[in-house]
Amino acid sequence: MIRSAVQWLPTSTHFGPRLAEILDVVGHEIILHRFPDGELRATVGPAATTTIVCCSLNQPNEKLIALLFAAEALRRDGAERLVLVSPYLGYMRQDIAFHPGEAISQRAIGTLLANTFDCVITFDAHLHRTPNLAEVFPGIDAHNLSAAPAIEAHLRTETVAPTTVVVGPDEESRSWVADIAGRLGLAYSVARKVRRSDQSVQIAFTDASLFAGRPVLFIDDIVSSGGTLTACAEALAASGASSIEAIIVHALFPRELMTAFGRAGIRSVRSTNSVPHPTNAIRLDDLLARALQREVVGMPETGSPP
Repeated sequence: MIRSAVQWLPTSTHFGPRLAEILDVVGHEIILHRFPDGELRATVGPAATTTIVCCSLNQPNEKLIALLFAAEALRRDGAERLVLVSPYLGYMRQDIAFHPGEAISQRAIGTLLANTFDCVITFDAHLHRTPNLAEVFPGIDAHNLSAAPAIEAHLRTETVAPTTVVVGPDEESRSWVADIAGRLGLAYSVARKVRRSDQSVQIAFTDASLFAGRPVLFIDDIVSSGGTLTACAEALAASGASSIEAIIVHALFPRELMTAFGRAGIRSVRSTNSVPHPTNAIRLDDLLARALQREVVGMPETGSPP
């Protein structure tokens, strides 16, 4: 049996094959077949002692079933260690029961994956009241990587005006907005956000005068409905920002929203390749490869995972 391999679901061809190439290990696409009644059949490639399975969990429901089937087949074929690489983790937002009778999806999915895999690697998991990823995946290795080094490297390939203000959508974003601003030597600010519904938010800035005549770089971890991004852009434009650009870690919104973003004054939107999206401009592959060095037998480590 080979020592290490990478396999990926069909929805993760945007990073799975490249990861196998960087790690210099065997790669294989997991084949899915759908029966007329909607059931799935998963066919994996030959198992390795350590098998890395790639699947970003946007639109997660069917993918979770496919992962369970793939893991069963790989274990039965002799895989001793299964590593799930999921740059975007779904079902993290519901970390408590907000109303009586609600399921805590983070706990249910975390337990499911912890019982299936030996390690989970993701980027900027959407954790609110949960202190760290180890709480989500009890008893296994769990690594919540930051996309900040990839964003910094991307921005250093262009000229960023020293007067640029890095902006986050809410207080929860302060730590990583401050991190990216610090890496680039820029000022930063975060908005006050009051969420009215899934698609309606109210945005205000206590330091709105900071933006007058200055370019703004808006950074958010997840954009799905686009309500927060649009509201922030409108508030920034009203405060006199000379230009607004956005960088998103996990771009989940439909491409049709780009028109609305443009109307709100956003000049460009770029995202990482955590999920496949027309705005993908920032690759996470090298950061993933570094984090996986310890999993690939015989591969020299060039540094600690970011």
